[in-house]
Amino acid sequence: MPEKPYQDLNSYFRSLFGGRVHKVTVDAGLNCPNRDGTISTGGCIYCNARGSGTGAHAQGLSIRQQIERGRERIARRFKTDRVMAYFQSFTNTYAPLDHLKALYAEALSVDGVVGLAIGTRPDCVTPEVLDLLASHARRFLIWVEYGLQSAHDHTLALINRGHDLACFERAVAATQGRNIKICAHVILGLPGETRQEMLETADIIAGMGIDGVKLHLLYVVHGTALASLYREGRYHCLEQEEYADLVCAFIERLPPSMVIQRLTGDPHPNELVAPTWSLEKRKTLEMILARFRERDTWQGKYFIPE
Repeated sequence: MPEKPYQDLNSYFRSLFGGRVHKVTVDAGLNCPNRDGTISTGGCIYCNARGSGTGAHAQGLSIRQQIERGRERIARRFKTDRVMAYFQSFTNTYAPLDHLKALYAEALSVDGVVGLAIGTRPDCVTPEVLDLLASHARRFLIWVEYGLQSAHDHTLALINRGHDLACFERAVAATQGRNIKICAHVILGLPGETRQEMLETADIIAGMGIDGVKLHLLYVVHGTALASLYREGRYHCLEQEEYADLVCAFIERLPPSMVIQRLTGDPHPNELVAPTWSLEKRKTLEMILARFRERDTWQGKYFIPE
């Protein structure tokens, strides 16, 4: 068994660039159609007004300034100045094309930037945006990160996601063949989902030719509809050991070529309602690796190619 029983992001970057590359989070000040009234005004039930953002745009920091500050921190800690600019906050293809062109160009013009990771929704990509990203993919590493969260339409409706599985499948198909890497975001522990349903999501994305996946724990933060459900006793969080076991079972079903970009999330401590163990990231990661060893398992062990 290799050092890690799955293909992690650091190993992937080393295979491409011969050394460390780290992501720098970028807040471009964009919005989301699930919040501005285009689809809904409430957003997904787990998302608050920050939208996983850093607040850097509201502080007046340009894209360049955000990347340069992040790169300086990474250089001090990891002795590398190569970074990926990760457009994380809200929906980063949801803007006029000319505005997106300017944002992406600014990020790619910063010294040390080797590529972009664009976080977005599957209902917010157009052929023109994909053409733009494909033009950059000739010289840079480009990842598009689509928020799927679950492959079950009843769950997507319950969490007010605003799209269905078919929408995700269309976005993936439209992106493939353009030299753009595709990452799917999946949340474990969504309301009402059984263990079997979560593992069915793994089986579905395993057969789609997707390049990577990010796994997230569903945690409860203040100012969300999920927080109300939790306080009313209508939602119960996963336990830490339960989550670790689910992650292992999920990854067992994925193809060995898929890059596992994330195993859990990073809640803001001041925003977190529950579970408190989600702040113990190191312990959770160690528990996941221990479960892999205990189960004598690895990525792709139960993957069945079509």
